[in-house]
Amino acid sequence: MARTWRKPAAPRARKAVVSLVAVGALLGAAGAASADGTGKHPSGAPTGDGAKALCKRAPKIDRRIDRILDRLNGDASQRGSIARLEQRVANAKSAGDTQIETYLDHRLTFRRSLVPTLESRRKDLTDVRNWCASHDEGAGS
Repeated sequence: MARTWRKPAAPRARKAVVSLVAVGALLGAAGAASADGTGKHPSGAPTGDGAKALCKRAPKIDRRIDRILDRLNGDASQRGSIARLEQRVANAKSAGDTQIETYLDHRLTFRRSLVPTLESRRKDLTDVRNWCASHDEGAGS
């Protein structure tokens, strides 16, 4: 069966274009009205120091730091531990895979640098928890 060509309906196309122009004009006006700053939307700038939220999250953050440090300080059977990565570097070296050894050694260097950083954060978090306890869990901020 052959398809017959049909002339497009001009009135429908015109209505569609007019509708799109009208919607665009309305959206443009709404965007300009909200951009002038008179709306009640926040500007995105922080209004406080976030003490209350930090005090609320401190126990979870502390557990997370402890969990990560436990994993890093684990033995060679613990995935993600420094000892396991040291073993992988030694295996690559003994196999003569210098590129693999170099890559893993750089990962090992980074992983070792995480330990003092996390211990420093743990100490800072202890100070934050002490501050929260003496300042009504940050409610006054």
